[in-house]
Amino acid sequence: MPRPETSGTPTSSAAGTRLDPWLGTYAERTQGMRASEIRALFAVANRPEVVSLAGGMPFLDGLPLDQLSQVAASVVAQRGLQALQYGSGQGDEQLREQILEVMALEMIAAHPDDVVVTTGSQQALDLVTRVFIDPGDVVVAEAPSYVGALGVFRAYQADVVHVAIDEHGLVPAALEETLASLAAAGRRTKFLYTVPNFHNPAGVSLALERRPQVLEIARRYGVLVLEDNPYGLLGFDRDPWPALRSYDDDGVIYLGSFSKTFAPGYRIGWAVAPHAVREKLVLASESAILCPSNASQIAISSYLATCDWRSQIKSYRELYRERRDAMIGALSEHLPEATWTVPDGGFYTWVRLPEGLDARDMLPRAVTARVAYVPGTAFYYDGSGSDHMRLSFCYPTPERIREGVRRLAGVVTGERELVELFGTAGAESDDEVASPAPDLP
Repeated sequence: MPRPETSGTPTSSAAGTRLDPWLGTYAERTQGMRASEIRALFAVANRPEVVSLAGGMPFLDGLPLDQLSQVAASVVAQRGLQALQYGSGQGDEQLREQILEVMALEMIAAHPDDVVVTTGSQQALDLVTRVFIDPGDVVVAEAPSYVGALGVFRAYQADVVHVAIDEHGLVPAALEETLASLAAAGRRTKFLYTVPNFHNPAGVSLALERRPQVLEIARRYGVLVLEDNPYGLLGFDRDPWPALRSYDDDGVIYLGSFSKTFAPGYRIGWAVAPHAVREKLVLASESAILCPSNASQIAISSYLATCDWRSQIKSYRELYRERRDAMIGALSEHLPEATWTVPDGGFYTWVRLPEGLDARDMLPRAVTARVAYVPGTAFYYDGSGSDHMRLSFCYPTPERIREGVRRLAGVVTGERELVELFGTAGAESDDEVASPAPDLP
């Protein structure tokens, strides 16, 4: 008699007839888990012969490694027993106080008790979603939106509804229309997810005059705002703009990270939340990881206390501006038939391909030509956006960026010739795509 799919331990015969003998025992929510298109590229993109314009890895060669090695040694010598022990589920108090100094650059006034230290801001995203989302709840997110957030929302069985952005960020009128439509349909919208500064992947920033408008609309509809801000201090030619959290303590959860302004290997991020929400985030974090790494927290705290971290951020801004200029110059020279955003900070530009080209279909040919990017489909919940690609300029040198764009232009030229000969390959019907990619300049 065959074993039912939902029974406990698999038999050897059953195991030999299926690729996964545990298929019938997984939780329903695992059906929403998908491999990240960016992570899937890493094995290929990290090969030295490939110019990777795909991943958003910071350029760590710019860090003062000699000084950091001394900091690490002093942590072990002076606070080793504390660093190697369990810690507080909310995070090290001294680091939480220092995080307030970092956020003050974006006009956020908070108390150390408002801060929850997390294992990168990705864990903070997961915690907020776990605390607020029941299956079928709505998350409103920009179109396009950060692929890592979409993965979290999908894993918790949220229904993501996209709202338009333009060259000035989230469009308030589009947000109002979306929230009104959802309310009229009786849909339960839990929060708005937004990356307001140097958007990933679009590279745009929410205009100053729009920030209070977005918060007022969210307040009227009783929708929490989840502000994800890993790039806010990395503006190229201007001081940081006030964070959304600086306007509203009760209606905004702010997520920050040291991954882009210091080093991602430490895996330290944080959330700043209203008091009652903060308590639930701490409980959720404790149930998942007990506590964030004491060693990482103390190392970052020592770095902030003994190194000129403000100058380090200034150095990063200049370095990434040079790379941005190389990217935009190379696109202008080699891909004038495309359009793209010109970011004034962050890591990315968002490129719209010439009509008829599909970035996802084109990717294998690009990898063969030794250049990698992320197709726009990764940044839409419904898989649309195939006419766009995200190009990252943070990691390669300016020379490698120019060479990568030159290779990419050759792939685009070849793809256009195929389209002209045989028509658009893999075109999707209007019924299959709910919302097309926005035509950002």
